[in-house]
Amino acid sequence: MPGKNFALRTTPEETALIADAEVDSLAQSLARRLLDSSPRPAPEDPAPALALLHVLENLQQAAERLQREAAVAAARAGAGYPQLGAACGMSRQGARRRWPGLFHHSDEKPTEHPMISTNPSRAFDVLLVEDDMADAMLIEEALAERGARNLVQVTDGVAALEHLRAPGNSRPDLIVLDLNMPRMNGRELLKVLKSDEDLQSIPVVVLTTSTAPDDVTGAYSSHANAYVTKPVNLQEFEQAVQSIDAFYLDTATRPRP
Repeated sequence: MPGKNFALRTTPEETALIADAEVDSLAQSLARRLLDSSPRPAPEDPAPALALLHVLENLQQAAERLQREAAVAAARAGAGYPQLGAACGMSRQGARRRWPGLFHHSDEKPTEHPMISTNPSRAFDVLLVEDDMADAMLIEEALAERGARNLVQVTDGVAALEHLRAPGNSRPDLIVLDLNMPRMNGRELLKVLKSDEDLQSIPVVVLTTSTAPDDVTGAYSSHANAYVTKPVNLQEFEQAVQSIDAFYLDTATRPRP
């Protein structure tokens, strides 16, 4: 993926020293300019230090604004939270907390969240039926790193059927389905999908925390195409989602609508 990795000629410590020196030089210069119109301060006058503090505060705010803009640009170019975190010396969770919602483009409806792809050359349609927003964000990020995806998230089976049956909505290439949800859960939805002549050919992958044998057997008895247990480890979770994506959207031949 372009831009996934980058190399610097300096160590993090060397970069920090260079940044400190450059920011100090810039801040001192700006502080002197702010004080030019004032009488020359006495040695014990706090004005120079206060001016420097004022400038540094504004430089920090400017850096945060520019950092956000750079994070958005990197995300649009294909970087995910792991790469953003690595660039700033933090974890992917830290990057997500600092810049939430980089990949989430609309939340106009409480039960349906379209996340629009920026690269139509490989725009696969994925319907995610998942009520856990943290897991939904992880799945969204993992799919974004694989390529362009038109992802729609709904939070229960009722909303999923409404979306699937609404005139004008794109037919998904893949449905990723959680089991435990309000109103209509994943077990009930799966039975409806696989008994509906118009929808039964859409591949459905159950992605859930449950390892219960009855859930596994029940899903396959209802003709789920695959059953995947959500890993606890974040990296393994991402890899599991990307493996599903790689097989069903890249390797397998998808049915024609």
